[in-house]
Amino acid sequence: AVDTPKPAAAAPGPAGGPVLPHLSVAAWEARVAGRRRFQAPELDPGSAERLAALFGRPVTAAAAVAAILDEVRQEGDPALVRWTSRLDGVDPRPLRVPAAALSAAWQGLEADLQQALTLAHQRITDFHTLQRDARWRGSADLGLRPGPVERAGLYVPGGRAAYPSTVLMTAAPARVAGVPEVVVVTPPRPDGTVAPTVLAAAHLAGVTAVYRVGGAQAIAALAYGTASIPAVDVIAGPGNIFVTLAKQQVVGAVGIDGLAGPSEVLVIAGGDADPDHVAADLVSQLEHDPLAWAVCLTDDPAFAAALRARFTRRAGEAARSGIIAAAAGAQAAVVVVRDLAAAVALANAFAPEHLSLQGRTAEPLAEACRTAGALFIGPYAPVSLGDYTAGPNHTLPTGGAARFHGPLAVDDFVRWTSVVRMDETTYRPLAEAAIILATSEGLEGHAAALRARFPPGG
Repeated sequence: AVDTPKPAAAAPGPAGGPVLPHLSVAAWEARVAGRRRFQAPELDPGSAERLAALFGRPVTAAAAVAAILDEVRQEGDPALVRWTSRLDGVDPRPLRVPAAALSAAWQGLEADLQQALTLAHQRITDFHTLQRDARWRGSADLGLRPGPVERAGLYVPGGRAAYPSTVLMTAAPARVAGVPEVVVVTPPRPDGTVAPTVLAAAHLAGVTAVYRVGGAQAIAALAYGTASIPAVDVIAGPGNIFVTLAKQQVVGAVGIDGLAGPSEVLVIAGGDADPDHVAADLVSQLEHDPLAWAVCLTDDPAFAAALRARFTRRAGEAARSGIIAAAAGAQAAVVVVRDLAAAVALANAFAPEHLSLQGRTAEPLAEACRTAGALFIGPYAPVSLGDYTAGPNHTLPTGGAARFHGPLAVDDFVRWTSVVRMDETTYRPLAEAAIILATSEGLEGHAAALRARFPPGG
């Protein structure tokens, strides 16, 4: 495996902003080799020092998470409060946000924000309703019966930021699935409260309860249950490295939607695509995280040059230019390929979270693009629209997981039960074959249980 390079700010370009690196195909393939399987990012020096201070010794992120999970599993609420106080500097008691606060937050929103959230929620719900499948499969005697899990736990990042869109994207499919109880955990703000927009979105989406606790301790509460937070059946939603490692470690005690990594966008652009549109899309993904990916594959060297110029200008003017510069130095690139068929092959191997096709020669390639988490086609389908109001889910596989997983969906909150009902006539020939198989495996008790249904002397 190739070690993940440390983010290094891209050198400033002529317009003062960071440069979009221009890589050959070979250099691009070398950069991504060994990096498209889940690997927990390394802690930055500041976080490592903070963990060492908290634990009194150097400790890895995975070991810290394991210790927090174990304490919450054994102690419950006291451990939740203790770790939230240590990590967030906040006493989260009472852990549950009063139900009245959710409706009050909704009523307190400005009308335009209410309307925007309502539009987004309706489109997300409508899209996910297309996925709902409550049909019995098979015959009355042999079939599959779908049904929702009893309780879902949604993780919504918080603290100094607020993501009401994540509330809608995780709660809507759970509600469409018919989950009776849908709870949200989210880190409190420095003053101990939860952002009103998050509470308002929870009210709109029909969330049952909101708890002001985040991090690994919140995942532990959802997985194992405490006096205040009942255990859930499925945990969904993105989070930081500690949340992701916690989800990884509680698999088996609870189901999870996946392991989220840094955001990714890969654009396949023909020569007639708008370089400013593509530059804006790359910048929009890089502002998420210094480890975010933003890559453009094109068969037109002139377009690549124009894109690099537009990228430098847009990245230099962006509000989060420092984060963008750090990400651009490690995970951003424009790669000129021999033709767009080669671009599709590279994209399928990369399996990006978001794949955008722009330009008349690129847009018809959609059917050949097999492994993207989400596909965006044409100039009026930017990834940013998918983050909010298009309708499909923005909780997507990263790190190459689009090879085997898709967006968060209704079926992530559904379990399937097989049902067998036999009469004597149907049973006899199947049992006789099963007895032969059980005997061949040396499981005489199984064979005896099958023979016990035969009539006396039969």
